[in-house]
This record gives sequence, structure tokens and C-alpha cells, in this order.
Amino acid sequence: MVIPARPSPTTSTGLVRAVAWTLGLLLAFAVVPAAVHPTAARADNPIVQHIYTADPAPLVHNGRVYLYTGHDEDGSTYFTMKDWRVWSSADMVNWTDHGSPLSLTTFSWASSDAWAGQAVERGGRFYWYVPVKNRATGRMAIGVAVADSPTGPFRDALGRPLVENGEIDPTVFIDDDGQAYLYWGNPNLTYVRLNADMISYSGSPTRIPLTTAGFGTRTGDPNRPTLYEEGPWVYKRNGLYYMVFAAKCCSEFIAYSTAPGPTGPWTYRGTVMPTQGSSFTNHPGIVDFKGNSYFFYHNGALPGGGGYTRSVAVERFSYNADGTIPTINMTSTGAPQVGTLNPYVRQEAETIAWGSGIETEPSGDGGTNIGWIENGDYTKVKGVAFGSGASSFTARVASATGGGTIEVRLDGPNGTVVGRCAVPNTGGWQTWTTVNCPIGGATGTHDLALRFTGGSGYLLNMNWWQFTPAQP
Repeated sequence: MVIPARPSPTTSTGLVRAVAWTLGLLLAFAVVPAAVHPTAARADNPIVQHIYTADPAPLVHNGRVYLYTGHDEDGSTYFTMKDWRVWSSADMVNWTDHGSPLSLTTFSWASSDAWAGQAVERGGRFYWYVPVKNRATGRMAIGVAVADSPTGPFRDALGRPLVENGEIDPTVFIDDDGQAYLYWGNPNLTYVRLNADMISYSGSPTRIPLTTAGFGTRTGDPNRPTLYEEGPWVYKRNGLYYMVFAAKCCSEFIAYSTAPGPTGPWTYRGTVMPTQGSSFTNHPGIVDFKGNSYFFYHNGALPGGGGYTRSVAVERFSYNADGTIPTINMTSTGAPQVGTLNPYVRQEAETIAWGSGIETEPSGDGGTNIGWIENGDYTKVKGVAFGSGASSFTARVASATGGGTIEVRLDGPNGTVVGRCAVPNTGGWQTWTTVNCPIGGATGTHDLALRFTGGSGYLLNMNWWQFTPAQP
């Protein structure tokens, strides 16, 4: 049988087909957590494996963490970035790929450099502030896109830059009194007071004094006397204002300062994350979610990773009693799972704790599907609560070839097989059908791996899956 050609995925197979996952991650991290809860499922860092991601910006909304990231192109030798991506999770372990609702093409006036941004919610709308190169001036400018959903699609709110001074890395903070502030900058640090519409501002941009008392002392560079480099992240906790930032390029570490007000005066407090990992940049994002605090960052831990091919990771942490941030180290184990995953409701196939060999794409069946699946590829989700047991497994699939088999396995891609679902040739990669197979032995709480087997070439696409509980 001749296998019909399938368009190549947007990312190269060099990233997703790499086999030395475990060894690569162990070598990439120099430390392990000081305290591990052995019974809790934990995240796999980096939290996305099928593309390179950078510059994390988390947002908590309606019981989920939405994570806005940049996207490093495979094989990059510079910050070659053309779009941004969105992910979300309800448990900090299993992350759903929402694709790319914002790209350079969203801004008709932008020419390149889809770099580090941040999204915030106000009045039921979502505003995503990003730095891009203004085609007319050749300088970096800050644009703002708006959407009615945290996953987009986003549209250019102004048709021109919101503000431009040639600098990058916007962060937005809305104070308790409703006043919003936009901060950005490298090599300087600037802010403006945003108006309530979030797409205009009052007054003029104001430069924050970069004093050594406020931002630490850098040595060896008379042009940069303080540690502040880029990537500010501003928030408020217990009446204290925090500014976390990338410090002292290169390689960068993450440091922070605090202030009694949103515009200062700032006092340098020290290191959050030391220089480590295999990326010479880093970028912070901090949120509280379901009673815990989380620190997002990036490194170069995936195969082929480095300073221009980065990957986002996350750690849980606790503030010290005096409100200071402890030193946080990179790990491969990540944050503990919050709760469990319910297999008896529809779960998107692109909700993944760890994946090998898969890609994602917009689906003609709605949402996003996983695809470019070959023999031996798999996805894994963590902490699946089967309870007293499942009787069957259902999946939404498509194939333009002879299809293949979905092996339903407990505890990993080589774990116990509790079911096998055959996938036929449906007549096209976006011609969808639903398959079902019996399940036996899936009880209690386990990690779940869906392993794909079959002949050569691409086998199938999958859009979603769901289990049916056994009748008592």
C-alpha cells in the first residue's frame, strides 16, 4: 500500500522524535527539590515537549492557569520568533495546547520579533501586550491585542503601537484601586499609567531610576551599574509590591526588588533563581493558584535546546514568613498535581503531561488535535482518577492511511495494557469518526498513557478521548 503524503508539521521532527528524553533531562538539571511528596503526581519539566517555548506569562482565570508563551522556531540561531502560544491547566500537571491565537501577522505594522509579552483580564476582555519590531521605524514597540476569551482569537486593538521607545518585555499590573500600569524595558525600565480601556495611557512614560539600592550592583559593565537586565514581572502581595526580573546578562539569573507603591522606591532583595540550565536567558512569571504559589521560567532542557531554543518549566514554592521569596532551583520533576484528572468527561487529546513524537494542529472537527503520529509515539496524562473502574474507552480519530491501534496503558507507555482501540482509515486526516473499545483493570488513580502502534509512516490523528465508568 502506498501511504498518501501528509504535509510536514510546522515544527521539525528533530525535536519531537528525539529518544534520549530521560537522560537529557537528568543532565539538564543540576539539582532536585529539597522536599518531594512521594505519593503526589508531579509535573514533567519542561511542561511542553513538542515545540520550544519561552518567556512564560501565567494568568489565573475561572479555575485554570492560562500560560502565554513565545515560540522559538526549531534550529534557531537567534531569537527567531513568529507567533505566541497559549496553554492551560486545572492541575499544574496536565497542560492543554490551545494553539497560536496571536502572531506577527495580527499586527499589520509589525515586521518581526514576536518576543516576550503578558496577557491580563479586565472587564471580561483579555489584553495581550507584546513587543514587536515596527516596520516603519525599525525599532521595537509595544503592541496590544484584545480578545473575548483567554484563548483568543486575539486582534490588534489599535492598528499601531501602544508605545514605542525601542525597548522590550512588557508586563502589566492592575492595582487594587483599579489603576493599571504597563512596565517594560531593556536596558532601561519605564512605566506608564494605563487608562481604564487598557489600550491608551495618561501622562508620559516615566523612567524608573535604576539605582544599586533598588536593583543591586553589577560589576564589569560601567554602562549597566545595576543588575536589572529585562523581563520585569510586577505584582502585589500583602500590601507589598514585587518586581521580579532577569538580571545580569549573560547568563541571566532571576532577581527581585520590592516597594511600598507600584512606582517605587524599589529596594533590591536578592536572587530568586540562580543562573542554571542551558539557556543564557531566563524569564519569570509568578501566580497564586488554588492556595499555592508558582514560579514559571524557561531553560534549554529539551533535546536540541539552548539559548535560542528554550522551554518553559514551573516550580511550586512558599514565601518565607517575612514575605521574601526563597531561592528556587530548576528541577525536572516540577510542581505537584493539584487534584486529579476526571477520565469520565471529555478530555482533549492535546491535554498532555508528557508527549513523545506528536505534533498539534488546528482541527476541522473543532479545537486542536494531535497528529503526525507514528508507531511507538505516545501521550501521557497524570493522576487519572478511575475510581471503581472503567468499562470502555472512546476516542475521536481520523486517518488517511491504514490507521493503527491506540494502546491504553496504566502508569506509562510501557505500563499495563487495559485496552486496545483499532483506528481505521477514515478517508482523510480531517475526516473524523469515533472508535470505542472495552477496558478492563483500570481502577484507582494512575497515570495514563495512550501509545500508538501500527505500520510505517503517519498513522492517525486524535481530537479527544473519554472513558465510560463501569456499572456497579
